[in-house]
Amino acid sequence: MNAAKYAINGSDCVGAFALATDKYVFVGRSATEGSKKFLASTLGVEAIGMSIGGMDFIGVLARANSNGMLVSNLVTDREMEAIRSMKLGINIEVLGSTLNAVGNNMILNDRVAIVNPEYSRRDMAIIGDVLGVEVIGRSIGSFKTVGANDILTNKGLVINNHASDEEKERLDRETGFDSVRSTANMGSLGVGIAVVANSNGALIGDTTTGYEFSRIVDGLYL
Repeated sequence: MNAAKYAINGSDCVGAFALATDKYVFVGRSATEGSKKFLASTLGVEAIGMSIGGMDFIGVLARANSNGMLVSNLVTDREMEAIRSMKLGINIEVLGSTLNAVGNNMILNDRVAIVNPEYSRRDMAIIGDVLGVEVIGRSIGSFKTVGANDILTNKGLVINNHASDEEKERLDRETGFDSVRSTANMGSLGVGIAVVANSNGALIGDTTTGYEFSRIVDGLYL
C-alpha cells in the first residue's frame, strides 16, 4: 500500500495544494523540496511546482488527466506560459467559466469526468474535448462541488458520506467502480480537499482517522 497521512504547508487539506495524474503531481511553489520529494515518491510520479493566480491552491484551481489539463481563468498569462513551457505532452487550456475553482467542481480520470451540473453545455464540451473523456453533470450527496467532496482515479472512486444508495449505484455504473463512502480529516465531507491521489498512491490529510484512512484506501484500490 502506497498511502500515507500528510500535511502540506501545515494544512491537512492536502488535495487543495496538490493535483496528481498517473505521470505528474503538481504542487504549489511554496511547497518545500522535502514535500515535493515525498509526494513524488508516494505517488510514483514526477513533482512539478507551479502557481495559478499567484496562489498555491493547485488542487482547487486545476484538474488534469493523462490527456489534458484544465486551468482556472484566474491564471495569469505568465503562469500559462510557464505551464506550457513544461512540455507535458498534453492538452492545456483555460476554462473560462464563472465556476473558476476548477478542481473543486469536477472529478475525473482518463475515461470520464463527473462535473458540477451548473457548468454550461459549452463548458462541458470544452472539458470533454481537452480531457478526452465523457462528461456527466451531476451532484453527489447534495454537493455540486464534486471535486471538493469526492475522489476519482483510474483505479477507484471515493464518495462523500451524504451520497444516497441511488447515487452510489448510478456512479458505480457510470465509472465502472464499486465506490466507497467516506469522510476525511475527522469527519469532514470535503474528502477531495483532504486527499491527493492517483493510480499509484495517495496522500491523505494528517488528521484523518484510521477508519477513514482505511475506507479511502479501499475505495482507491491501493
